[in-house]
Amino acid sequence: MSTVTENIAAAGLPVAEPSKDDARARPGRMKTVAFVLRSGGEYAPRHVARLLDQVTEHLPGAKFRCFSDINVPGVEVIPLRHGWPGWWAKMELFRPELPDDWLFFDLDTSIVGSLVDMAAVEGPVIMRDVVEPSGLQSAIMAIPQSIKAAVWEAFTAAPADHMRRFAEGGDQSFIESCRWVDWRLWQDICPGQLCSYKMDVQRLGRVPDGVRAVVFHAKPRPWEVGW
Repeated sequence: MSTVTENIAAAGLPVAEPSKDDARARPGRMKTVAFVLRSGGEYAPRHVARLLDQVTEHLPGAKFRCFSDINVPGVEVIPLRHGWPGWWAKMELFRPELPDDWLFFDLDTSIVGSLVDMAAVEGPVIMRDVVEPSGLQSAIMAIPQSIKAAVWEAFTAAPADHMRRFAEGGDQSFIESCRWVDWRLWQDICPGQLCSYKMDVQRLGRVPDGVRAVVFHAKPRPWEVGW
């Protein structure tokens, strides 16, 4: 099976050059890479496997966990405990009894370059929304143990109310409402390392230089365009 990097190169799109830091290990700073798969929608275990292969290629030695309500071959599953639908299942990333610091990716992300820099960041990090830059986007997050309890307690105090109030924006709108979390933005601390497929790749006709992760918000999905 071709890797996403090979597919992009075959399509004539440039791929990111490795960072000069890639060869240097950063002991004690590696996060656990986390995915979330809620069954019953358009996502399936094969989409976890696709992203798992890409992250493995670009972050050797990474640990992986997948929050899911079904078996996902090839990765350790953390069972989802609540019946929160769709994107709301991502709120289980904030369960405080789980000690890992997470580096989370939505399943419709494609990894095209080294993740060393992103894996090494400290503290909570989230995306600036690529469509509405004044807001936040939860497609890629660094979630340290230190912030989980406060977010979890706020959400679980009234999950049905929050899901109704933030029905349009979903989990990322609720996360944005948690003003006490000092989120930094990926676009600021890892400038040029992530982009939008629709807003950047389709507009330019290529992957911008230096990009490591491409987010596919809504259609098309990565697998619909060979990624």
